[in-house]
Amino acid sequence: MLDKLDAEFAFGRQALDVRAYRQELLSSNIANADTPGYKARDVDFASSLAGALKKTAGGSGTGASNNSTLAMTQPAGVTSGMSMASTAPGHMSGRATLTPTGGTPDDYGNLQYRIPTQPALDGNTVDIDTERVQFADNTLHFESGMTVLSGQIKAMLAAIQSGS
Repeated sequence: MLDKLDAEFAFGRQALDVRAYRQELLSSNIANADTPGYKARDVDFASSLAGALKKTAGGSGTGASNNSTLAMTQPAGVTSGMSMASTAPGHMSGRATLTPTGGTPDDYGNLQYRIPTQPALDGNTVDIDTERVQFADNTLHFESGMTVLSGQIKAMLAAIQSGS
């Protein structure tokens, strides 16, 4: 019984986890706007969401053929196919593995670097205006996801309470 409830909320939880992680990255970019050599990073939310849809397609029946990139979720200025090269044993691999709350570890894909619209002389690629827009957009999407998930929980609670 509980596994069916967990499967019902799995997609919403995964989407919120990706949004929360993206918010951390965007706030890190904003905090390092004046750090020389800092490269702005972001999550390719479209591929992360498509992966979450593929994982949950069998369980809850929400779209089985979501292999394509979702255009409305593509962050502005993110490169595709770019990865970090480790040249020494102590370097990071360039992949971030996170443990979402209440779930198993999921890989949100390669962290990607933004293509700078106006590169700085000190090597910093953070465009503060782009980061603020992406931060506000991500916040709005996170809040709307929370509203949808809260509505699902309220509807389920109403169904449980009316049956007893």
